[in-house]
Amino acid sequence: MTDIALEMPWLQKSWQVIQHRLAEGRLPHALLVTGECGVGKRAWADAVSGLLLCAAPVNMQAGAPVACGKCRQCKLLAASSHPDVRVYAPEKSRMIKVDQIRSLSTFAVSSPQVAGRKIAVIDRADQLNINSANALLKTLEEPVSDFVLLLLQESGRPVLPTIRSRCQVLSIPVPSTEQANQWLASKVANLESDKQPSAELMAKSLVLAGNAPRLALEYATGEFPALRDEAFDKFRQFMKGQVAVAEAAKAFKALGLEDMLWLFEGWAADLARLSAGGKANDPEAGEMLGFLAGINPAWRAHELLDRVRDGRAAGVYNANPELEASRLLLAWRDLMPTKRRAS
Repeated sequence: MTDIALEMPWLQKSWQVIQHRLAEGRLPHALLVTGECGVGKRAWADAVSGLLLCAAPVNMQAGAPVACGKCRQCKLLAASSHPDVRVYAPEKSRMIKVDQIRSLSTFAVSSPQVAGRKIAVIDRADQLNINSANALLKTLEEPVSDFVLLLLQESGRPVLPTIRSRCQVLSIPVPSTEQANQWLASKVANLESDKQPSAELMAKSLVLAGNAPRLALEYATGEFPALRDEAFDKFRQFMKGQVAVAEAAKAFKALGLEDMLWLFEGWAADLARLSAGGKANDPEAGEMLGFLAGINPAWRAHELLDRVRDGRAAGVYNANPELEASRLLLAWRDLMPTKRRAS
C-alpha cells in the first residue's frame, strides 16, 4: 500500500508521527486532527486506519511502517468492508447526533471482529451537537486499549474544550502552491478528456480553495467557480447601490448555504488581513475589500466573521439560505459610506 506522504507530501509530518508511535508502541487512544477544508484530513485518517489494522506492516523495524496491502485486513479495508472500522459524519441535520455517538460507544467496548484493534473516525468533530459531544466524553474518559479514535476538525470550527483536552492534537498544514498544483494536475490528468478543466480554471480553483487541493479539485470539476463569479458580480453591484438586496441574495442562494457562508467568511477574513496590512487571498475581491479596509476599523471584519458563525449555527435548524444571504449582505453594506448605499 502506498505511503500517503508520497502522494500528499504536506501530510508527511503528521503521518510520521503515527508511524513512529506505532513502531514504539505509544499510540494515543484519541487524536484530534485539525486542518482546512479540502486539505486531506479524511485521506490521512483512511491511511492511518489501514496502517493500524494491517496484520504485517512493512518497514516496522525501521520505524517508518506502511500497510502491506496484501493481508486480509488490508483487502477488507480496500473493499470498504472492514468490520472493525466505523466512520461517523453529519447526517441530514448537518450535525453528528447523539444516537451516532452512542453507537460509537458501543463499538468502542466491543471485541474486534477480525483485527487486533478497532478504529472509529469522526469526520467533522466540529459538527458534534452539545448532546453528542457530552456523550462522547465518557468514551474519551474511559479509553479502551484496543480502540483508537480519530476526530477530524476543520480549522476555525470549534470543538468543546473538554473534548480537545482529552485528545492529542495534530495539525495538517495547507500545502505549498507547487505541491497543490502538482497534486491537482495529477488528479485532473486521470479524468476523461472532455471533463478536464482548463489550466486557468485549475489555477482559479486553487485560489478560491485557499490552496486546499482536494477542495480545488471539487471546484475545478464542478459549478462553484461560475456561481461564485455571479455572486461576486451581484455583490459588487449591491455594494454600489445598483441592485436590490433581494436580487443579490438570489445569486448567493444558488451557491447553497455552506458554500455561501464559506465565501462570505473568506472575504471577511481577507478584510481582516487587509486591515492589518496583509494581502487578500481572493485577489479578484482585493480591490473592493481594500477600499473597505481603508474606511472601516479592523473590528468590523471580526464582526462579519461572527455573523457568518451565526449563519452556520442557524443552518443546523434549516435556515433559509436566501434570508441568511440578505442578512449578511446588509451587514456588508453597512461598511460602505452612506452616500454609496442604495436608497
